Amino acid sequence: MASDEKPVCRGDWHPRDSSRSIPSRLVDRDGQILAVAEDGRELASAAFSALAVSARVGSIPRRVEFADGSLFETTDNAAIDHLQWTNGRKRAGLVHGLERFHPQLLVFVVAVFLLSGLVYRYALPVLVEVAVAVTPPVVPRLMSVSTLETLDRTVLGETKLDEAKRRAISDGFARIALNSTRGPSAYTLNFRNGGAIGPNAFALPDGTLIITDELVDMSDGDTEMLVGVLAHEIGHVELEHSLRQIYRSAGMAGLIMLIAGDVGDSVEDLLVQGGGLLALSYSRDAEAAADRHSVELMQKAGYDPTAIARFFEVIEKKLGDTSETTILSTHPGTPDRRKAIRAYEAELREKRAED
Repeated sequence: MASDEKPVCRGDWHPRDSSRSIPSRLVDRDGQILAVAEDGRELASAAFSALAVSARVGSIPRRVEFADGSLFETTDNAAIDHLQWTNGRKRAGLVHGLERFHPQLLVFVVAVFLLSGLVYRYALPVLVEVAVAVTPPVVPRLMSVSTLETLDRTVLGETKLDEAKRRAISDGFARIALNSTRGPSAYTLNFRNGGAIGPNAFALPDGTLIITDELVDMSDGDTEMLVGVLAHEIGHVELEHSLRQIYRSAGMAGLIMLIAGDVGDSVEDLLVQGGGLLALSYSRDAEAAADRHSVELMQKAGYDPTAIARFFEVIEKKLGDTSETTILSTHPGTPDRRKAIRAYEAELREKRAED
């Protein structure tokens, strides 16, 4: 080897327009770059300035193209980087540069999260309202059917309530449904053993309501209180809170996919299978609106408008929930809501007196 010849790396040389490869090494001879076969034959040579060197992308092999069109390929990225550096090319490939951490990347990440936050705060609510407005009736019906099927298969069980209790609750439910905006034909009441869900009542987007045996047992025979709870759930349906929550969750999944890539079939699960519906918690504003709806609907039906407030008293007493967040995950908050319900009923009473 000549004293002025510096080995660069080993790899394979490919003649122009040929898939044939020859094991070889790349050497630097006074600024002249040569591909040399194992037997010492010079396969190609060119001044460094005449070479085309592929950009570094992770661990992908690098290609050095000679002026005659032949290629030298190697996996020794560090050697090629050093060769470029010693010959005056001090910038790595753009993609490889982006792969390495730089303060600019931190700024970019922060900007992405800020933009996502703005989309979530301002754009997503508008898109949700548009989606709710254009949703055909068949969509919430399909969501509800699949959700109830999933719950019956995995969590809920057949009710163990006697016929008399079910009839009393159903009669009260029919009375408030008759006074609802959508009318009695828009709602169906289902009794289930709650299983892991426990004492609860919830509404699906199409007007299917479920009340659990555990909640009925916890009421100690206060049927009017249970009717007030069901009036609250009718409020969620008529105000389309479930649809909004589903579309908001789908929008969040879209944002996550935009930032982190594919997240699987989560959007399909939400919009088609509906299995994650009960994992969605209504916002405090939505709960407050449904509470007020219960007061109004119970008043129209001739019941105690504040009956649902007794529900929160039972929760506080029997479940020890006096905090901001209730044990019933789908109904956050109790003490303040109980007070707000009674204040709203007093407000309606004053308005009636003025009229």
